[in-house]
Amino acid sequence: MEISAHSRPAVVAYQDLLRLHLDERASNLVGTIEERQRNGRTYLYERFRIGTEMMSRYLGEDKPELRARLERAETLKADREARRKRMTRLAKTLRAEGFITTDRETGSILLAFSRAGMFRLGGTLVGTSAYSLYQGELGVRMDYEELAQTGDIDFASFERLSVVLEDKVEENPAEILKLLKFDPVPGINDRQVWKWRQSHSEAMVEFLTPAFGDEKVKPLPALGVSAQALNYLNFLIADPIHAVALYRSGVLVQVPRPERFAIHKLIVADRRRSGPNQLKSRKDRAQAEFLVAVLSEDRPDELAEAYEDALSRGPRWHDRIKSSLKRMPETAERLSALV
Repeated sequence: MEISAHSRPAVVAYQDLLRLHLDERASNLVGTIEERQRNGRTYLYERFRIGTEMMSRYLGEDKPELRARLERAETLKADREARRKRMTRLAKTLRAEGFITTDRETGSILLAFSRAGMFRLGGTLVGTSAYSLYQGELGVRMDYEELAQTGDIDFASFERLSVVLEDKVEENPAEILKLLKFDPVPGINDRQVWKWRQSHSEAMVEFLTPAFGDEKVKPLPALGVSAQALNYLNFLIADPIHAVALYRSGVLVQVPRPERFAIHKLIVADRRRSGPNQLKSRKDRAQAEFLVAVLSEDRPDELAEAYEDALSRGPRWHDRIKSSLKRMPETAERLSALV
């Protein structure tokens, strides 16, 4: 498989744009920082007063990079105008360098959800919309066939995290989707809504959450939605990363780690290899093949760790991965060389 890399200036421009978006988010700090301990993890909140009432807003899990940005919040506020102008220039540079942009419908949704706090509160963009953003993370070119949309824009989050955060989105996703001409699609059995279809297109927005057994619909209180639970999803969205979708001056989102995305695609490809989802299964394998080819060269240790992690989770995980790899001899050879 031939892999074409973006130029060094393009990679640097993307990394700079991502850094500036993270700075921009930290610059919105208006109160004091508070730590909260949950299940052995430390989460950071902003405490501030509105009138006579004290409010709190979730900022993120306590990590050195986030701490450092929050400590520079006042400086970042002062630099806001210059930063936004630079973000616009960098987005223009990336378009000129051949980065594939996010389409208007997807970009509008991502921007609205980002402003509402969807990604700040643990929401993770998954599916082909997330896959397309690895062109910046990995510095590789992707062609339009690889990024052909299925019409789905999928978001996922952990139910337990959504409960423990004790915070919620600033605007309900259902209201945002209504403004964008999406209609709810009630579930067949319990009538809970976890997906929306746009009235004038094939676009579908779905909310997902990990299942640990029964794949039923569960609430995500922080995001203000219900979500369809799916097995194996916990592996995909563990420890996600930030990325920038190239819409306007960029939209800061959260996506799975590319090595986890690649291995997860091997699993779901086997789940969907028969029945009405066979076309999606082929796309799953194609995306896994491409990412494994890139990562086996550029990030072999991370890929090997994800591969071994998935194989160690039990016979069902092992069998689904190996079943997909039987159809992908080159990918199987690349992975076997890592372990």
